[in-house]
Amino acid sequence: MTETLPPCPECGSEFTYAMDALLTCPECGHEWSAAEEGEAEQVRDAVGNLLSDGDTVTVIKDLKVKGSSSVVKVGTKVRGIRLVAGDHDIDCKVPGIGQMGLKSQFVKKVSD
Repeated sequence: MTETLPPCPECGSEFTYAMDALLTCPECGHEWSAAEEGEAEQVRDAVGNLLSDGDTVTVIKDLKVKGSSSVVKVGTKVRGIRLVAGDHDIDCKVPGIGQMGLKSQFVKKVSD
């Protein structure tokens, strides 16, 4: 049984092939992630609320900052989050600490 790959989103070619984690079109040279084809993975907070870019969240547990003696205290409000792929699925700027990555399991969405 062969796996059917989607056509190229740029030129519509049916001759796409998989190379590592990317799909490639031999006709126009376009490369794209196979994850872009399907439904994007949903990121949920600690209580199951769906998160999206630009949301405001609060930290639900004291978090030690790796490589520093700083701690992100419980209740810290973080505005304008950005969702990214990976283990730490939230990029944000924590007040008093700076730019860092957080895991969605340690935050709760703030309802507006």
